[in-house]
Amino acid sequence: MAILILKRAARVRFAIALGLLSPVAMVAGFSVAAQAQAPAAAPAAVPPKLGTVKAVSGNTVTVLTDPPASQTVTITVPDGTKVQQLAVGSTDLKTATPSQFSDIAVGDRVLSSVRAGDTPASFTARQVILMKSGDIAQKNAADQAEWRKNGIGGIVSTVDPATGAITVTVGAKKVAVSTSGKTDFRRFTGDSVKFADAKPGTLAQIQAGDQIQARGVKSADGSTVQADEVVSGSFKNLSGLIKSIDPAAGKVTLKDLATKKEFTVSVTANSDLRKMPLQMATQFAARQSGGAQAGGRGGGADAGGGFGGGAGGAGGAGGAAGPGGPGGQGGARRPGGADLSQMIARLPTGTLADLKNGDAVMVVASEPSPGATTVTAITVLSGVEPILTANPNGGMNLSAWSMGGGAPAE
Repeated sequence: MAILILKRAARVRFAIALGLLSPVAMVAGFSVAAQAQAPAAAPAAVPPKLGTVKAVSGNTVTVLTDPPASQTVTITVPDGTKVQQLAVGSTDLKTATPSQFSDIAVGDRVLSSVRAGDTPASFTARQVILMKSGDIAQKNAADQAEWRKNGIGGIVSTVDPATGAITVTVGAKKVAVSTSGKTDFRRFTGDSVKFADAKPGTLAQIQAGDQIQARGVKSADGSTVQADEVVSGSFKNLSGLIKSIDPAAGKVTLKDLATKKEFTVSVTANSDLRKMPLQMATQFAARQSGGAQAGGRGGGADAGGGFGGGAGGAGGAGGAAGPGGPGGQGGARRPGGADLSQMIARLPTGTLADLKNGDAVMVVASEPSPGATTVTAITVLSGVEPILTANPNGGMNLSAWSMGGGAPAE
């Protein structure tokens, strides 16, 4: 009986390390929900390596591990090493099917129990669990459709801890979101820039003014949602002209139109940079000047209509661009949210080298600590001169989260 209990516990710890015990994390493709803990009496073991395959050569794979470490490691897979493939969405390692080293390809997700190698960045695999990138993409697409159909996003107006009720402002209307003990809460904190960074959360963390995405059973008129999943976060929206750029440090400084303060924006590999064509920016500026009201599915109270409003971030943990979701807090008159976010998601990605001093940009960033003036960029949208001209006080904001950078379609 003791042996059976130990085996079951080991399976649970391994599943947690894979992220298999969280359906939300599973969509992202092996997001780490927790780390397996070795028994107190056992010597310290090398933690399993979890990440995205960047190269395959001979009998080795190069893997970019997931945050917070985000290291490039080389894993040698000796002949005879057990390789198994797990279906996306599976929560039981017993459902894994036999595979082989030759099935591993660039872009796939792997989790490998390892032994230490000759260098700090090299390891020898004991076992490899594989998830194919194509399967992840299909699952993400299906989940995006589910979020678009049964999800809402907006700004939190009120929270009732006693009943679990959340009132959300979605465009011009209020939506009542009901939660229960079965609702899965996730929360963005610190310098989160993609959905894979979201951590398990609680209702108590959600405050008025937060941005929120909820998915569940939605009423026919969209006025109520019985939530199965709730993702929340607090973010910073900035807009203004670039004052300086430090390419080596990956930093941009600008004076925010709304607060009149100067901010330093850190642009990382996970930040999503896009440029809006002049014609598109002019059209949206004209719509704002004409007093078009916010709208669109999942539009929130801003110009970004969803988690994917700045979609397509760099690299990440095997995820895909996200669904329509919450928008930032904007002024009283804004263009429709959903169509802008969809347009932005289709724009080509850029780099810091594409920006120059004097460019007008709109930035959505991680919420800094009180008083801080350095933020980490989630999305940077340039080419917005007409929009800022129409909104000299920075009244229009982008959506909060770039789901493309390893984000699932939750």
